[in-house]
Amino acid sequence: MGRPATGTNPSLGPVSTPQAPQVQTRRGTELAMLGFAAGLVTLALAISDANQEQELTRQILYYGAAFMALFGLAHLAVRKWAPYADPLILPCVALINGLGLVMINRLDPAVIQRAKDLQRFVPSESAPKQVVWTAAGLVLFAVVMWLVKDHRMLAKYGYTAGLVGLVALALPGLLPSSLSEVNGAKIWLRLPGMSIQPGEFAKILLLIFFAAFLVSKRDLFMAAGRKFAGMELPRARDLAPLLVAWALSVGVLVLEKDLGTSLLFFGIVLVMLYIATERVAWLVIGLSFFIGGCLVAYQLFGHVQTRVQTWLDPFADYFGKGNQISQSLFSLGTGGLGGTGIGAGRPELVTFSQSDFIIAAIGEEFGFIGLAALLILYLLLVMRGLRSALAVRDTFGKLLAGGLAFAVCWQVFIVVGGVTKLIPLTGLTAPFLSHGGSSLIANYAAIALLLRISDAARRPAPLAPKGPKPQQAPIAEASTVLVERPT
Repeated sequence: MGRPATGTNPSLGPVSTPQAPQVQTRRGTELAMLGFAAGLVTLALAISDANQEQELTRQILYYGAAFMALFGLAHLAVRKWAPYADPLILPCVALINGLGLVMINRLDPAVIQRAKDLQRFVPSESAPKQVVWTAAGLVLFAVVMWLVKDHRMLAKYGYTAGLVGLVALALPGLLPSSLSEVNGAKIWLRLPGMSIQPGEFAKILLLIFFAAFLVSKRDLFMAAGRKFAGMELPRARDLAPLLVAWALSVGVLVLEKDLGTSLLFFGIVLVMLYIATERVAWLVIGLSFFIGGCLVAYQLFGHVQTRVQTWLDPFADYFGKGNQISQSLFSLGTGGLGGTGIGAGRPELVTFSQSDFIIAAIGEEFGFIGLAALLILYLLLVMRGLRSALAVRDTFGKLLAGGLAFAVCWQVFIVVGGVTKLIPLTGLTAPFLSHGGSSLIANYAAIALLLRISDAARRPAPLAPKGPKPQQAPIAEASTVLVERPT
């Protein structure tokens, strides 16, 4: 560290000129961890090929080089546009993404061979598509980092984001099944040559809307009504936003036959309400509404009954609706504690093992230990996101970062809970892990926003004007905005 510059004042003598507090960017740490992730992924690809093909192919080098190049460019984008961002977030995402690529590449030949044996449609290889989608996601990641110079500017477009998000969420349910339905769920837009899930992008837009809305209308949600069982209930006229979220969630469940998106959307709304108000009453009321809506939907709609009955007893229709969850449980049981080894199991017996059930495939070949390590990676990612939410000084940034971090956590819970039969099976995919373009691309946009907020949290505060005022502390060390409880 250099010495502070000094000057001379005729009346006060030598005066020190304040310098900006030095905060390490930790970009070197990020680069080292990205290199470790790339090496681990390349090693896992080599082990998979050795177990399956009994030889090492050039494809390993291609995938390993592509992985290193893509995340090297992503690192440069962070270094240029968000130099103070958290150094652990991008490496965690890269390693999860890489492990997903390893498993998808390992499953490709097995899935193709099984389709030939059963004389079904033979799919093309999924691993090359996953690399392309990863590249597309990282391009969007860099674009978001470049365009969003300050996350607070998004608050100005909160209502626009909300409108676009609602349209994107509802559109598949309103279109004919020929344009929106895949595997029983109407959550797609089937375009010539491609299909996308608009709900994945709607999730981010609605997060921006709710963060902006809660900041501007926070007093409305803090007003207390009557007390019941020790809780201060909100006033009846203040429940309108929660009722709208409830109606949308139940509508998605009924029209689009998608329990996963319904759970994800309503859970995010409830948690953001709790973060903004710190009132348990919102959680209790929201959960009561959602459970009541699900019970009514169960009585009125056959596909909801089928989903619940399959969850309660999948072996009752083993060769039909219960086959997926039954095979998933067998797969996890086969893996045991240490797993069968990469390329030494039979995870292809589970339908959609590369997308919806990739958690079961990892549980079989990596075992409980490997699956637990993967969940710890997700946990670390979520914790660093929540840490950024705590450190950033503006309320909008706190709510947005908290919502983005919780969305990853909640989605992982829904996916793992469905695969392990803890909750009814859903159609969601594991973030950054599963095969799929819409989910991967949208989640990289979310990570870009999280890094932008993290950069604002760790960036040194501007210097105070000349005078006797003390030097300001870095933003990460400053006091956070406190939410006052109602009196």
